Amino acid sequence: MSGPRFACIEIVGATIAALIVIAFSSLLLAHDPLIFWNDDYQISILPVFADMARAWNHDEFPLVSPYSWACGNLAGEFQYGVFSVFINALIVCVWKLPLTFSQQAVAISTAHLAVLSSGAFLVARGRKLSVSLSIFVALVASLNGWIICWGASDWFGALGAFTWLPWAWWAAERALDPKRSRWRFLWPAPFVYLLIAGGFPYTVLMLALVLVWLALRAVFEARTVDTASPARTDLTGLAQLTRIGPMLAGVTLGFGLAAPAWLALLDYVHGSARESLHPSAHWQWLVPWNAWPGLILPSWTVNWLDFSSRFTRHGATELACGLVPPAVLLSGFIVSPRALLKKFRWELTLLILLFFLAMIPTAGVFRWSFRWLPLLHLVLALCAAEALILFSQKQRRFAAFLMLLLVIMLIIGSLFLRTGGEHLFPLAWIFLGLALGWLLVESLQLNFVRQSAPAAVVFTALLTTYICIPPNSGIPKYNLAQSLLEPQPHDPHRLYLSLYPPPENFYRVEAKPGPVGQTIRLGSTSMWAGLRFINGYSPIRPAGVAREFASAIHGEVDPDLAQWLLQHQAAENGLLERIGIDGIIVAREFDFTPQPAAEWELLTETNEGRVFHRRGQAMPMVRSVNFSGKNSIAKITDIVTRRNWVSASVVAPDGDQPALIAVSRPFFPGYRALIDRRNLAVFSERNLIPLINVPPGTRGRLTLYYRPDWLIYGSALAIASAAVWLISAFFAIRRLIHSPN
Repeated sequence: MSGPRFACIEIVGATIAALIVIAFSSLLLAHDPLIFWNDDYQISILPVFADMARAWNHDEFPLVSPYSWACGNLAGEFQYGVFSVFINALIVCVWKLPLTFSQQAVAISTAHLAVLSSGAFLVARGRKLSVSLSIFVALVASLNGWIICWGASDWFGALGAFTWLPWAWWAAERALDPKRSRWRFLWPAPFVYLLIAGGFPYTVLMLALVLVWLALRAVFEARTVDTASPARTDLTGLAQLTRIGPMLAGVTLGFGLAAPAWLALLDYVHGSARESLHPSAHWQWLVPWNAWPGLILPSWTVNWLDFSSRFTRHGATELACGLVPPAVLLSGFIVSPRALLKKFRWELTLLILLFFLAMIPTAGVFRWSFRWLPLLHLVLALCAAEALILFSQKQRRFAAFLMLLLVIMLIIGSLFLRTGGEHLFPLAWIFLGLALGWLLVESLQLNFVRQSAPAAVVFTALLTTYICIPPNSGIPKYNLAQSLLEPQPHDPHRLYLSLYPPPENFYRVEAKPGPVGQTIRLGSTSMWAGLRFINGYSPIRPAGVAREFASAIHGEVDPDLAQWLLQHQAAENGLLERIGIDGIIVAREFDFTPQPAAEWELLTETNEGRVFHRRGQAMPMVRSVNFSGKNSIAKITDIVTRRNWVSASVVAPDGDQPALIAVSRPFFPGYRALIDRRNLAVFSERNLIPLINVPPGTRGRLTLYYRPDWLIYGSALAIASAAVWLISAFFAIRRLIHSPN
């Protein structure tokens, strides 16, 4: 097959794989229009994406957000893909359309699922699999239970990063191919960059594992790549190591391109709550040893250790992979184990490793080992497709028969062991029909139908799984109305502290079916209306406000601390005034109010809670303060506030006391101050707000801007990496154009 024709087949096939996934998503949406609209997507991901779209509309880069303090450093939070060109371009395009919240979530997730499917198709084609088997791999990789139940509908960062793992894998294998030109190192760089910038540390760990696996395979199989060439059998150890040089070079360039993203994360995690995870978190959401039958029967229900470190009955929807892959692999080990081991022993080794990684505790800042499952599904699909190539027609019939037998055995076993869960039927009947149908198809002489059958079974099995079993079972859902785009009843010029109980318990639709959040603004939802809130959704909970206020991941403040703050720190010169809080929201579930009463007035009371304002006008974002009695009071006028900087005209009185300027924004290391081209030191009070000492008699324009060291060095590294890649790409294209072939 000629090169151009093969490339054309790859492009057409990848497009078809993407379109099939889009059709799959459309069918799911016809069944449940809110299937991609849950939990973190509602109170974290989409509000932040709206704020990022707002930033680009104002010609600003969304490094930080003025609308949440706990989630103010968007770059450091990492999961939002601030440095991903793909995510930002997609956000800008989607937010130009007149879509509702849930429709925006659908557009973002479906686009990533389609790209993920195309990448998995290319990985399969790189192994010389047929188009039908490559589509089979693509469907398992992009529509498996973990991706649909968690990545596409809750933890978007997982999907945003894993979308590019198959592409990075495919590119890395091209870079390892010695038959390609010396410019083959260019392939991995853009996809490694997109994966890292996608915003999920676990996927970066997956990439590292895949790269190490590829490198080891390349080195240890170097002597058997071309047994017909005596020269290849005499490779020295150094020569074998040079085989992985182009891949390492490309991966290094990719890490360089993504340097601002990972440097921001490393800087942000330092001193955060995430840095000191409770040991119990490492044992949560491990795949139980007795849950693996869920690969065949997703309704299989056993005890899992949940987010609260409590054992709970949980179905194995995360393990759903469309019936075919595990059945094919098991049949292969029964009928021809030696052939399988000879053909893809490296893939099997990786699969077994992932199998155990998903069941053992994590370490460090990583948690919840079931997050390895997306990669396990991809490798399982590749192994199954490789096995199908080796099968004769008789062996394929045996695989179909074994799948039917496994389904029957698991249905009977689940009834006896009481592990079938509440959704066993009608799913079991449908799976029996699919298994029987595949067995009948394999008995036909229609080659095209038989070749397409595995992909068709996977598509149908996964679709019926998500129709019969709610993919988001147990995950909180909130009834968030479009009215959250409006600021009422709040004042956009004030800074609010919202005090509410844990949203996942008190505001989910099971507890409050009606619209919620208009008053209390759960998580980061204040960003939709451009309201300034202390609260925000942050799994990292950085040093500063998130730790000082004992903020939980979903944005709620510890109620005991909240009561103490309102009773002892809400008065004049109290902590709340010092950092600029002039609005308090108290949920109806709490009975305390800010004190002293003379300092606060009740603005409004709704069925969600009460809104209090500090008496008088809203406090300006830039103030001259005298916290310690050792500072003069400067005159501040003409305040201009933008996303990444604030400026004001400052006139400090003469004398021997400097003026202390307080800026009501969350403090992050990296703020710098300038007045009339003179640098001023920026410090903070308890890592809460930026403070600047202005020398006596100083007059001029004071500018506070966010430019941390990680951004400076990371940008320099990214620019240098981009320059190397572009120059190399220029010469590669030039060589291709002038090549006689």
